[in-house]
Amino acid sequence: MPKTTLPIEIKISTVVAISTILHSADLEAIDSALASMTGGVSDFFEDEFAVIDVSAFTSSAWTIDWAAIVALLKKYRLNAVAVRGASPLMIDAIRAQGLALDDGSGGVHAGGHATPPPLVVHAAAAPAPEPAPAPAAPAPAPEPTPAASQPGAPALAPLVIDTPVRAGQRIYARGTDLIVTAVVNNGAELIADGSIHVYAPLNGRALAGASGNADARIFALSMQPELVSIAGVYRTFDEGFPTDLARQPTQIRLVGDRIDIQSLAAPSRA
Repeated sequence: MPKTTLPIEIKISTVVAISTILHSADLEAIDSALASMTGGVSDFFEDEFAVIDVSAFTSSAWTIDWAAIVALLKKYRLNAVAVRGASPLMIDAIRAQGLALDDGSGGVHAGGHATPPPLVVHAAAAPAPEPAPAPAAPAPAPEPTPAASQPGAPALAPLVIDTPVRAGQRIYARGTDLIVTAVVNNGAELIADGSIHVYAPLNGRALAGASGNADARIFALSMQPELVSIAGVYRTFDEGFPTDLARQPTQIRLVGDRIDIQSLAAPSRA
């Protein structure tokens, strides 16, 4: 009997946006800062989504030309999709530009440094440089490894985080694995195109294989997540993580179209 194909499927989709934190509404200053930041490289941002963060602004001190800000970001291949930290007086003007309102789940960044630059951009860690090509040799080139031939398989050095990941923070390991050696708190979000390894309690959200790698896995020494996802297939734990596996060393993987949870604890001896 043929498998029924639904007209629509709902899966979690990982959309990572660069946070553009404004400390000024001066368009010329922002343009200058972006030009300096990108160094004239036209594809520096590669059409990334951008969330405009105005948490540092007061509702009465600044007048923001939203259309001009959106156009300026577009000039540098940043596609504004939402605004974070907006005051109630800003909402109508923001919506008039077709921008969403971010509730801060990706992290609220406020000013606090002396004389901050007009624009701060927080993005994923820059990829490690590609190794230099090996000299030509008479022997034939080796066959590619299975990992390299799989779509979405990580090819860069892992991104390592040694500090606690707080509620509201989002960390994305683009094209690689993510390793966290400190606690991941409730409300935090880990995203990796490869696997996620947490050598500490994992309490927030973990989304592995974000670019479609179904072989990615999630490992934690103490597992109690709010949500997990492998290659877009997700599972939430609104009623709590399975009690026999909670706070235990655990791995999560994708088996078919099902999230599978397995204990990594050594079997007890009688």
